[in-house]
Amino acid sequence: MRNSFFAFILLFSCFASAQAPEKWSSADIYQHIEKLNFLGSVLYVAAHPDDENTRLISYFSNERNARTAYLSLTRGDGGQNLIGPELREQLGLIRTQELLAARRIDGGQQFFTRANDFGYSKNPSETLQIWDKEKVLADVVWTIRKFRPDVIINRFDHRTPGSTHGHHTSSAILSVEAFEIAGDQSAYKDQLEYLKAYQPRRLFFNTSPWFYGGDEAFSEMDKSKFMDFDTGTYFPLKGLSNPEIASLSRSQHRSQGFGSSGSRGEQMEYLELIKGDMPNKEVGLFEGIDTSWNRIEGGEKIGDILYKVQEEFDFEDPSKSLAELVEAYRLIQQLEDAHWKQIKTQEIKEIIYAVSGLYLEAVAAKPSAVPSEDLSVTLETINRSDAGITLNSVELTPNNSRIQPMVNLENNKGWSNTMSFKIPQNAEYTSPYWLEEEGSMGMYQVDEQELIGLPETPLKTKATFNLVIEGESISFDKPIVYKYTDEVFGETYENFEIVPPVSISFPEDVLIFNNNEFRDVIVNVKSYKRDLKGQLKLSAGNGWKIEPVENKFSIQQSGGSASLKYRITPPDDQDESQLVPEAIIDGVSYDKKLVEIAYDHFPDQNLIVPSVLRLVKLDIEKKGQHIAYIEGAGDIVPKSLEQIGYKVSMLAPEAITKNSLQKYDAVVVGIRAYNIVEALKYKQQILFDYVKNGGTMLVQYNTSRGLLVNDLSPYNLSLSRDRVTDENARVSFLSPEHPVLNTPNKLSQKDFEGWVQERGLYFPGSWDENFTPILSMSDANETEKQGSLLVAQYGDGYYIYTGLSFFRQFPEAVPGAFRLFANLISIGK
Repeated sequence: MRNSFFAFILLFSCFASAQAPEKWSSADIYQHIEKLNFLGSVLYVAAHPDDENTRLISYFSNERNARTAYLSLTRGDGGQNLIGPELREQLGLIRTQELLAARRIDGGQQFFTRANDFGYSKNPSETLQIWDKEKVLADVVWTIRKFRPDVIINRFDHRTPGSTHGHHTSSAILSVEAFEIAGDQSAYKDQLEYLKAYQPRRLFFNTSPWFYGGDEAFSEMDKSKFMDFDTGTYFPLKGLSNPEIASLSRSQHRSQGFGSSGSRGEQMEYLELIKGDMPNKEVGLFEGIDTSWNRIEGGEKIGDILYKVQEEFDFEDPSKSLAELVEAYRLIQQLEDAHWKQIKTQEIKEIIYAVSGLYLEAVAAKPSAVPSEDLSVTLETINRSDAGITLNSVELTPNNSRIQPMVNLENNKGWSNTMSFKIPQNAEYTSPYWLEEEGSMGMYQVDEQELIGLPETPLKTKATFNLVIEGESISFDKPIVYKYTDEVFGETYENFEIVPPVSISFPEDVLIFNNNEFRDVIVNVKSYKRDLKGQLKLSAGNGWKIEPVENKFSIQQSGGSASLKYRITPPDDQDESQLVPEAIIDGVSYDKKLVEIAYDHFPDQNLIVPSVLRLVKLDIEKKGQHIAYIEGAGDIVPKSLEQIGYKVSMLAPEAITKNSLQKYDAVVVGIRAYNIVEALKYKQQILFDYVKNGGTMLVQYNTSRGLLVNDLSPYNLSLSRDRVTDENARVSFLSPEHPVLNTPNKLSQKDFEGWVQERGLYFPGSWDENFTPILSMSDANETEKQGSLLVAQYGDGYYIYTGLSFFRQFPEAVPGAFRLFANLISIGK
């Protein structure tokens, strides 16, 4: 049994991207019975993916068997991506799935609010101005009323604004406010149409010596309102310690580079009471809270049955518990407490499914379908126990196709059949619900109350198997999936998706013109149905010329595509516009593209969004043509440089030699390269010699923690955590006559207008006198920061370090960012 959890992790790692059905061992079943018999709940609250304390979540879920959930106010949309090029909404989708992958390991549930991670914020007042505070607070209250936790635990301290990320403190502030009003019938009365007001018992702050500056200061604190307990529990049924499970969970945050090694032994955690009554420290967090079946009216009889099931559970033959479980299921259906009835019904159904050895599956003939399409779905059903089980019927949703086989499922004798599945004409596409409407800088737009807080869009395509088990009617919903046999990985699953008949995409998100010459654009039209015919029109703003205005296309095979060529000529003056496609098929207009996001640690994701190509005519000049680019983390800067006419060669560290660098006008080092590319520390002297001999080396931001090199530059240069988060912060020219502000583009304050998310981050805090600081900037009520752009002559060349967020400005085609970067490349030429 010790190997069962390792087997689960192996299964998870192999098939996470394929959504394989979960299969419980006897040890898994037993733990779920323990959870079934515990009626207590804990909600952990913080701001971002990766803020959660996975040790605590795993401890409460696996040691205390409590319903445990993490409420992340945002989806992490504003961060960086260490595993790919996706940013903003697509990064938020990745981090949502990483949180769900983490919860599948540590046993927790996951919730969100509608708050958008707009980037780093230095204080909660700024955060709550950009977020719609009332709506985010409403979402926290909604989650509390829906999940009904006995205990809430905040990751951050609401009493220390300005000491950490503004989102962090805001999460704690909103949690404290929500604790006070969740039980108030007059607060957010519109929610009471769906659920009842609810008052949690206690609110804690998950503190630690780190919050007090170290162990010595922490040891002197008044701990009369503190609880401490050891979360280093070892689980023999899993063969893992709690910190080992927590590290596996945390390691799912791959886009943030949070791989973690497990530990063993004592691991103390501390909780400080903020609201509610202080529990007896010897009894524990749930002291005074009835967490048994006696908690609910009618629960005593259910408890009598289920405690006996737990006590007499047979690991060799779990099906021996089936009759008692079915009896308990019958009694649960009679409960008047709707909250616990719903939760315990779902929990016991999963256990009944597992102990009876049931396997139910619905497999579509193809991975996707379009509205109005017909396809076949293959059903598989097997009972691997001696229990009396009858399959009465199977229904497919959304169109509710139904068959009634009325067959007895004998032990280990499978039943299969094929159903016709017609996708309704008005079926919704498979796409994240919070991205269906355009939001604001601080908020996602979600109008349907019952969707708010959910981690992903509820299952829309499913098969409902209606069974009779030991005389009781029980139904099971299973997702319709697609599966095939891969020659390397064997049985492989994919999510089944409803998609539009056509996806229209451009090779880039932005097309930049730095002169009046035309550019050819290839538009890809991909079909998701057979025999697709239509016309594709493109339109743009005044002054932009498009030839031809319309192209016809014909695609015979589903999955096939057509490439349509258009010629775009810009206006004479600097301008921005949007190139908007419109495909007309059978008189219906389509303008969306399907974005596929695929990584091996979570199921593949589809995102269906409007297809738009931003057109930008820049007034820009440049010197030098050939750039060597050393790739950093999730780097999209090279493509942006190619857009304005540079020839960019991606340079692997092992290819860095004295001779290989000679042909380049500049070497650009990607974001965080010195944090993630260890081989660079062996190439620094070669790069410095390149500069000394007349080259230009431009290094983009790195974090101050985790540098892999001792000497970041040929002169002393020390990074700090200084940043300017206000993208509209005034920029002063410290060296107005310096070439990087004048040649070949004369820069002005206008070039710092229209920046997005931030000015920059991790600026150097100190530097050698050979460096010339170029710019000065600050956030409100802060001292001026002069380290955003530093230029030093070294030998015959130039070394440049910048913490300016070019990687955010380029995808948004901010003209001034391109003009400044061109000047940096041009220096000395």
